[in-house]
This record gives sequence, C-alpha cells and structure tokens, in this order.
Amino acid sequence: MKFTSTTGHGLPVSFKEAVLENLPGDGGLFFPSEIPTLDRDLLGAMPQMTLAEVATEVLGHFCGSDIDKSALSEINKRVFNFPIPLKKVSENIHCLELFHGPTFAFKDVGARFLAECLAYFNQNEDTRKKNLRSAEITVLVATSGDTGGAVARGFLGVPGVKVVILYPKGKVSLLQEKQLTTLGQNITALEVEGSFDDCQSMVKSAFGDRDITSRKRLSSANSINIARWLPQSIYYYVPFQYGWKDFTVAVPSGNYGNLTSGLLAMKMGVPIKSFIAATNANDVVPRYLRSGDYNPQKTIQTIANAMDVADPSNFKRLLALFHGSWNDIVEKIDPFTLDDAAIKETIKSCTEENEYYLDPHSAIAFESLKEKSKSGVFLGTAHYCKFLPVMDEAVGAKLEVPDFAESLMEREKVATLIPADYEKFKEYLLST
Repeated sequence: MKFTSTTGHGLPVSFKEAVLENLPGDGGLFFPSEIPTLDRDLLGAMPQMTLAEVATEVLGHFCGSDIDKSALSEINKRVFNFPIPLKKVSENIHCLELFHGPTFAFKDVGARFLAECLAYFNQNEDTRKKNLRSAEITVLVATSGDTGGAVARGFLGVPGVKVVILYPKGKVSLLQEKQLTTLGQNITALEVEGSFDDCQSMVKSAFGDRDITSRKRLSSANSINIARWLPQSIYYYVPFQYGWKDFTVAVPSGNYGNLTSGLLAMKMGVPIKSFIAATNANDVVPRYLRSGDYNPQKTIQTIANAMDVADPSNFKRLLALFHGSWNDIVEKIDPFTLDDAAIKETIKSCTEENEYYLDPHSAIAFESLKEKSKSGVFLGTAHYCKFLPVMDEAVGAKLEVPDFAESLMEREKVATLIPADYEKFKEYLLST
C-alpha cells in the first residue's frame, strides 16, 4: 500500500514514510492510494474475532511490509486492551462506548497505535543514529480537549520521543488539562493564548519550516497523521460484530478524523448505511452538506469544547473518500448541529428518561438520532466526568468525581504560557 496527497500531487510513499513525514508538504494530507475491499470470508469471521485480531487483518492492508504481521499483532494487543462495549441507551439507540481506555476518551486508540508505530520504527533504526540528538523525534500535537491527554499517556516514557502539546488557554476542561500537564518526563505542555485553530495552525507551520525540520525530526499526533487516523476505523467494526447491519452511526465531529475513519470502514466493507455529522455551533461541515459551500468562520467557544474547530483538517480526507463529489457525500452523511442550551437539555432528559449520563459531545450525537427518528449507534467519545461543571449544571445536581479520576485532579499543573504567535512557538522549539 502506498499513500499519496489528497491534492493528487507528489510521489506515493510507504506507510512508514507517511507516518514519519506527517504531511505531504503540498497543503494536503496523506491518503491511501487505494481503499481495499475486505474478503467476504474475513467479514463473516469477524464476530468470533477479538478487536485486536480485526485490527491486525484490517490495518495490515495499510502497513504492508513496514510492520510485519506478528509485530502488528502484538502492537494491536497492547492498543486494544480495554473494552469497547455497545450499550443500549433508549429503545432504538445504542452507544458505542469509547471511553474505557486510560484517558477516558476515544483518542486512546489512535494515540496508542501511533506511539507504538513510532516506537517500532525507532527500535529498527540504525543503532548509530540512536546516539545522535537528531535521531530524537519531537511529536507536536494541538488539542481542543481529549487529544492531548491521550497522546500524553500513549507516548509517556517512549524512548527517543519528545512530545510537545499545544492547547488553548481556558478552553479545555480542568480534568482534560490535568491529563496533559501533570505527567512530566518526555511530555511538555504549552498553554496558548488563543483558539484550537491557532494551535493547529502553529503545528502545521512548523512542519513546513525548513529552519525547524533541518534540525529536528518532527512528527504529529493529531489525526492529520495517518497512524492516528487509520486505527480509528477499527471500532466501527464492533456493532457489526454484535450483528448490526445497514445501520446509521451518529458521530460527534470536530476535526472530522472520527467521521472520515468511519467512512473508510464503510468503504472497506462494514455494512453501515449512513452517518450523521453531529456538531456544535462550529458548523462548517453541516453548512457544507446543506449548501455545497465550504466557508470556515471564526471559532465559537462551546461547552462541547473538543469540537470547537472552525476549519477541520480532515475535511480534505472527506473529499478524497468521495472523489470530491458533493452529491455522493450527501447521500451518506446527514448534517446536525446543537447549541449549548440544547446540549444541556439533552443531557438532562437522557439522565431522567434513561438513567444514562451523556458527555456534551456524545449528547449531540444521541440527540441527532432521536430528532431524526433513526435507530442506530452513536459514538460515546468521552466519559462525562471530564466535564463535571457542565454536567452539574445540566442535571441540576453535583456529581461525584469517579475514583479513577480523583487522584489525577490532585496533581500539580506544569505548563508554559505562550502567545498565539508562530515566531514565539518556533523560538521555543529551536531552544529545546
């Protein structure tokens, strides 16, 4: 398997090259040169397989000879070592709970897989190069919420890898901030006086800056990296393993890596009928789905903060999946948006009617199925405890911090405050 740019330009590269290079350098994202169709016998056997085994069969198509199958199998056993249950919430709506990993969010899957890939590639580098400072990989990641914590835990202590996380000041929850600012070791947090889009822009600029790339080996842990994006397609096989066919999936959507990875799974053979792009007031993609015009606007801060993205990177992959055809895209994806007041009302009503706590992001996806009167699955992308102030207000009661999160809240935050200024960020990178 080779990977090319979503722009259609540039030479094809291997999986390893795509992972290490992160971006093609022409303004696009790496994308598979072809989307394989899974063998019918393999699909038939998947209900009896573990998710790690499914991942090995599916991702093997993309990793090729860069990661041999036995090593890929061991990687996936470590990545998919926590449950991903499908839980009934209401009569016709089920939640695919993706928050049972170490940081209580869906991004544990992609972050852990990427960390494993980089560790594998480092391990197989020439030992002479390992002794050089230039051999160290600096992983840059912008986060609007959950990515930072998942990356920090996934890469903690990985030899030869330094992680720099950029997050917008005052725009992530307290627990999310603790997850990315309290680990130390090879993890550094930069608190940016700006929006997520500012953070993401600075990261992208660094990859195109020869002053930096000539001195440092850079990698990204955002879903712009192919090894963060591809493994997210694996949990879309879970409903199929439960016997679901021709179903609708509602996906909380911010940077659209999750939705596009689901579309990839569908095109490979998972019998998904349609998707709902469920988002907050930052509705650039729903507006595109309704009009055909892609018109990013200024980021709006909401209580569903991980989706506060005005210009999602993975929109390029969305277009690539459908060869740029708006007509084909809208046949498979419905738009849905919800404002803060309605999110809180959904959290409250679901708690009262179903005795089920929805975090603000999952609430939008749940409500999309409910309002559209569709049976289906929505992605539970984060545990509600990451948003306790919002939850308390929505349900009208003070919820307790779960035992698994309580010790984290007591740790001391360590972060460097920087302005939303690329030159200042560049100065920091070159000085460390």
